[in-house]
Amino acid sequence: MPATVSAAVRLPNVFGDHMVLQREMPVPVWGWADAGESVRVTFAGASATATADASGNWALKLPAMAASAESREMTVSGHTTLTFRDVLVGEVWLCGGQSNMESEMNWCCPEEGKTASIPTFRRIKAEHTLAATPQSDVKASWAVCDNGAASGFTAAGYYFARKLTRELKIPVGLLDTSWGGANISFWIPGESYRNLPALRPQWEKETAQAQAMTKAYLETMEKWSADARKSLETKDIICARAPFMPERREFSHMFNGMVHPFAPFALRGMLWYQGEYNANDGDYYIDEMRGLIQGWRGLWKQGDVPFYYVQLPNLDMPKDDPAGGDGWATIRNVQTKVMAIPNTGMIVTIDVGEAGDIHPKNKLDVGERLARWALAKTYGKHLAFSSPFFKGMNVEGSAIRVAFVGAESGLMAGNKDGLKPVVEDKHAKLKRFAIAGEDKKWVWADALIDGKTVVVSSPAVPKPVAVRYAFAHNPAGCNLYNKDGLPASPFRSDDW
Repeated sequence: MPATVSAAVRLPNVFGDHMVLQREMPVPVWGWADAGESVRVTFAGASATATADASGNWALKLPAMAASAESREMTVSGHTTLTFRDVLVGEVWLCGGQSNMESEMNWCCPEEGKTASIPTFRRIKAEHTLAATPQSDVKASWAVCDNGAASGFTAAGYYFARKLTRELKIPVGLLDTSWGGANISFWIPGESYRNLPALRPQWEKETAQAQAMTKAYLETMEKWSADARKSLETKDIICARAPFMPERREFSHMFNGMVHPFAPFALRGMLWYQGEYNANDGDYYIDEMRGLIQGWRGLWKQGDVPFYYVQLPNLDMPKDDPAGGDGWATIRNVQTKVMAIPNTGMIVTIDVGEAGDIHPKNKLDVGERLARWALAKTYGKHLAFSSPFFKGMNVEGSAIRVAFVGAESGLMAGNKDGLKPVVEDKHAKLKRFAIAGEDKKWVWADALIDGKTVVVSSPAVPKPVAVRYAFAHNPAGCNLYNKDGLPASPFRSDDW
């Protein structure tokens, strides 16, 4: 009777050398082994065990641990033993979205990418993968921010992590699952020579190769058939394409291939930079964002984890039209409404875009503004984090007084010059305010700061009823900030 050969114990690729584990919460660890095999995981003096089920799946949780920059080993023992080296404990965040999240340091900030050395900051990036059904693993590996590795890191994520590392003084890990040109729907969850002797050797060779390929193809087809039947029964998969069809991006395919494999790796929160592809979706984008946020949170089962995202920046040549409403004006307004979802936050980037590039290189302000939200709302630090957002308006004679959330420090006219911090310009006039009466005809307006409010008026509109600010694809010159140097979000008081 032949001897039984045991399969090696295995974990998904989110576990590896140089990884960062989430501090202060139980740490799920999972993988595969022989059915009935006992698996023990040991790290930092703690151990936990599990038994693989009939399908070979096992899962356990290590106890919550304090942050530690000490390089330690995690061992996973069954019939065989795995050792993961240089493991730290700190804060883990997931970064998702399309090209502006994926944009790397070697493009945005090449010099810093080459020289950055933050050994306690690590990142793992999911390889671009489309899948019709949720996958249990994805090709990926952890990299340490040292020796030029940062060149390949998401720039927005890098600056977010750099600020967290400096402020919290503990390790930070990023799970990077981003892909340029991605519709949000992709991320939302949902499953011959035979007869001539001279040619015969080549035919036999080709036949052997073809038979091997055919066998693999049949196995793939059989799996696809089973998945397709299941999708028809459960309605989980909107479109499961057969293997012989061209690879196409479909509903949920990026979620299935690039997000699902990371769960339930313990994390603190999620970051999102996307919307360019869906700029014409209108209020439907709110539903899409709700589906994404609830779906990701549901997958991790950690409650309403923080979800911080980026409002789209300015783009293209400006137009001298006080009504605005062109290009990305509407989607920015819609993105603001997404903040009604609990434990979310949005940063404003209307001042750091580039007229001629949909991929602005300034990701420093993007990352650091995201970090402000996290430091204040997630970690309880006392620092300014919110841009001024439209709260309401009152008509006062021939003027409109606009009130804001996020203006506690006061308001100012500011000047933003490249990567430099915003500075107050006490002699500048506020720009890009427009006002309209009942005739719905918009005109450029004068705007004056009065404490924590702005008073807007125009001699051409003696009885104003509505006001807009920076409500355009590229509202060049918009310059309203709070005293903390954060730009006011574009807004409209009307629904015309």
